[in-house]
Amino acid sequence: MNRKMKTIIIDDEPLSRDELKFLLESFNDIEIIAEADSGEKGLELIMTKEPDIVFIDIEMPQMSGLDLARAIQNMKKTPLIIFATAYPNYAAKAFRVDAVDYLLKPFDEEQLFETMTRVKERLKQEDKMDQLSPIARLAVEDEGRIVYLSPSDIVYLYREERETIICTKERRFSLKTPIKELEEKLKGYPFFRTHKSYLVNLDKIEELIPWFNGAYQLKVEGKQDEIPVSRNYVKSLRERLEL
Repeated sequence: MNRKMKTIIIDDEPLSRDELKFLLESFNDIEIIAEADSGEKGLELIMTKEPDIVFIDIEMPQMSGLDLARAIQNMKKTPLIIFATAYPNYAAKAFRVDAVDYLLKPFDEEQLFETMTRVKERLKQEDKMDQLSPIARLAVEDEGRIVYLSPSDIVYLYREERETIICTKERRFSLKTPIKELEEKLKGYPFFRTHKSYLVNLDKIEELIPWFNGAYQLKVEGKQDEIPVSRNYVKSLRERLEL
C-alpha cells in the first residue's frame, strides 16, 4: 500500500488530541485530515471525508465513542476504528464493534507502533479485496431515473464524442463517464478493449471477421453492429477467445 492513510481524531479533550497528533507525526504514511471534539462532529466528518482510520475517545458528552462506532457500521466505506481512552473497562464492548485496537491514555509509543502495524496490514488486505471484487451493478441515468445494470447484461460499450454508449441486448444508455473509468469498474468481468473507443463483453462475441490490413470486425449477440478490432488488439483477443 503506497498511499497515505487518511486519519481523523475524535476526542473532546484538546490535550489528548494534541498528544496523539504529535505521536502520529512520526509515521510518514499517516495524514491527519481532520479532528473533532464530539461524536456528532466526528460522524459528520467521517461521512464527508471518508477516512481510512479514526481514533475515537469513548467517554464523550451526548454521543459516546461506542455510539459513534455503531453509527458508522452500516456505511458503505467503514473506516478502521481505534479507541483511545483513559478507561480500560470498555474493551469488551469496543471489540464488539470490530475495533482494530484499544489504546489507553497516556499513550505508549510502542503500543501505538504495534497498532499502526496492524492497521497497515488490514488496509493492505482490504485494498487487495477491492481489486479482486467486481462491482455487482453499474448505475446509469435513464430519463431522470437511475437504472442498475448487471455487467453480464452489457454487450459492449463505445465512446462517441463526449459520451459513452452502453449497449445491452435491448437498450442503449448514454453517460459522460470515460470508457477508461468504466473499464476499471468492470474489472473482474470478461470485458476486452478491442479498439481505443470500444469495450466488448467476450461472452457475447459470435464471430471474428477479417477486415483489411490485419484488422478485424466482431459480430456480437443480438446486434447487427460490426465492432472494430484494431490490429494492436487482434493477437490478445484471439488468445482470450481460443481455448
